[in-house]
Amino acid sequence: MNKPEDRTTLLEFPCEFPIKIMGARVEGFAQAVIAVVLEHAPDFDPARTEMRPSSKGNYLAITCTLNATSKAQLDGLYMALTAHPMVKVVL
Repeated sequence: MNKPEDRTTLLEFPCEFPIKIMGARVEGFAQAVIAVVLEHAPDFDPARTEMRPSSKGNYLAITCTLNATSKAQLDGLYMALTAHPMVKVVL
């Protein structure tokens, strides 16, 4: 177990972790995001994906709630998502 002074995050793993990804509402965006999430969290259930279009319908916000197992896993996922050309914002 990690000592409090050794921790680099306040999260305790494993934990349920929602991640929100936003991008243009274009063909294949949701599938591309889910594919990246599955690369980093193979046990992610795509049925737990929530999608919400922007008020004008130009953008799509996708929330994926995954079972996060480590800070390294989340860091890798954030880096992969932010590097994806279809993704505008990751929260």
